[in-house]
Amino acid sequence: MISINPLDVLLWTFRRNEKDVVKLYNTLSPVMGLATDNSMLNFGYWSASCTDPDSAQKNLCHIFGNIAELSTAHHAVDVGSGLTAPSKLWRDTFQNLNLYCININLQQLLYSGSQRRIEFFNSTSTKLPFLDNSVDRVLALESAQHFKPLDGFISEAKRILVKNGLFVMAIPITNNEYSLKKTGLLNFTWSSEHYSLEHVASLLETHGFEICDQKLIGSNVYDPLCDYYIQNRISLKQKILKKYPKYVENILYYSLKKMKKASEEKIIDYVIIKCK
Repeated sequence: MISINPLDVLLWTFRRNEKDVVKLYNTLSPVMGLATDNSMLNFGYWSASCTDPDSAQKNLCHIFGNIAELSTAHHAVDVGSGLTAPSKLWRDTFQNLNLYCININLQQLLYSGSQRRIEFFNSTSTKLPFLDNSVDRVLALESAQHFKPLDGFISEAKRILVKNGLFVMAIPITNNEYSLKKTGLLNFTWSSEHYSLEHVASLLETHGFEICDQKLIGSNVYDPLCDYYIQNRISLKQKILKKYPKYVENILYYSLKKMKKASEEKIIDYVIIKCK
């Protein structure tokens, strides 16, 4: 049984500095693994042919990779690379691609061990260990919402990209109706910054990026994910309770219900945004 101090979780969630995010992920990310039986950490893109977490998560990686035009890339930096599962999928899909995984979380970075055509760097998103104009893709798949400051990361992405390189993010966003009152418990369990699309777009443009594509996909992310958990709660709960206290699963369940409601009301959304 994993021991968790609820006060620690609250402090990590409210402060959300880099050390807090690392502690939060190391403590709670195994919940995702118990529910999905894989090492993906994203919400997934759900469709008629992708109706379980594993296929939905891989589907999001494929969609993201195609939007990032990884078929023509040679050197891609995966910032906030998690347990490396997306990078390994892109490596296996795109034969000419070399990947560089950046993660401030050393425990996650060491998870997969040595990998062909993937190099690992224990570094922060705002100080990327690359020369100016040295890579042709900078990727942030469901990670940039944790980077502080976000504009520091965007500035670094601009610095290291070659002239015609692409910068692609998949990031949860909010709209102007977002408030503590409307999202309730979700405010305490959504352990990241809550950026609006307008704010993200403004930062990108300020740092000289031109947005060439953006896709709002929240209805294919939040709603079916929440439905899946609710419909399969009995079996998933049994898995989670083998390692976590009961209150952890209860918070997860009610947070997902609140997430679905917020998505249906368009208070939250999810965007894949491509810039050059």
